[in-house]
Amino acid sequence: MSEPLPVTRPSLAQTVGEVSLKSVALAFLKLGTIAFGGPAAHIAMMEDEFVSRRRWLTREQFLDRLAAANLLPGPSSTEMAIFIGYEKRGWPGLLVAGCTFILPAAIMVGAIAWAYVRYGTLPQVNGVLYALKPVVIAIVVQAFWKLGRTAARTKWLAAVAIVAAVLYATRVHEILTLVIAAGLAAAPITYRELRTRGRVASFLFAQISPARVLGGFATAAAPFGLWRLFLVFAKIGAVLFGSGYVLLAFLRADLVDRLHWLTERQLLDSVAVGQITPGPVFTTATFIGYVIGGAPGAIAATVGIFAPAFIFVAISGFLISRIRRSKIASSMLDGVVVGSLALMGVVAWQLGRAAIIDVPTLVIAIVSAVLLLTFRINSSWLIVAAGVFGWLYRR
Repeated sequence: MSEPLPVTRPSLAQTVGEVSLKSVALAFLKLGTIAFGGPAAHIAMMEDEFVSRRRWLTREQFLDRLAAANLLPGPSSTEMAIFIGYEKRGWPGLLVAGCTFILPAAIMVGAIAWAYVRYGTLPQVNGVLYALKPVVIAIVVQAFWKLGRTAARTKWLAAVAIVAAVLYATRVHEILTLVIAAGLAAAPITYRELRTRGRVASFLFAQISPARVLGGFATAAAPFGLWRLFLVFAKIGAVLFGSGYVLLAFLRADLVDRLHWLTERQLLDSVAVGQITPGPVFTTATFIGYVIGGAPGAIAATVGIFAPAFIFVAISGFLISRIRRSKIASSMLDGVVVGSLALMGVVAWQLGRAAIIDVPTLVIAIVSAVLLLTFRINSSWLIVAAGVFGWLYRR
């Protein structure tokens, strides 16, 4: 088996000049306003915006940050925004990128929550979602195609990606899938190290469950309080890996079963709102916080669920460059990269089966993919056009 060729990873200074904090804020405000479709779609749009168009990052740098975001608990697309902001403008960029990506969705969800509390129902948006979903699938396919050609640069890494996709599709947990991908990617180099140098290069993946540390914050029923509400959502943000369905399980366990602050119907409505609005699905917390405690509750819940993501990125951001200096650690990161793309591919397939349900949605998906891959049209225009078409078509 041939050794993977070394890849030159240019520094950000070689890729782009100084980026202003205002540019960071405006870029993520735009994305936070139009990024429908969940984390996979958000990350696809970030790749198009910051790699292909603005050239703030190389594709290799983007993939490294994506791998790190997938290894952290919390909302992966928000963590990607925080990583990019930190890379371009340091600590101020970290805060500005994350906050501006979250803010549009939080405002929209808060407004919907106000209407929900006042009128007791959700607005009808089925027509808009009908046309938006196939566009989102096309956006994810575009990103998967472009990133995959960069990440799977050897036959071995391509094989690792296939193994990761099979594991995830057969319901192996995403973190275990990424760990296996990392081990497989590093196996050839580790074997050579053992043979030629006669030493063992070992890496310990120690997982101390944050749930054991923070779980006591929300284990017993108690009267409502803003501080307790904040702690409930901070715990969820600190321990949650996985999709919005995993978020649903955490919310139900804490808010419905233990604390009895929410009904089953309110919980399902809150998750629906997180799905129909752009930006992070975790803004479901904004809706729940408003329903439980009004505007102060919305703020406490939103800050609580997103705060761990800022902390985790701040702690882990400086490690990536150090990992790349070690052959074995760098190979393991390559495995996490292709494993992350495998997860994206499986998610795209699963979402595609739910989004493409008839001839019109199939046509929308195909036309969108052609426009994105062949003519490189800005995905923002497709989202706007699809939303208008869906609203008119399903009235």
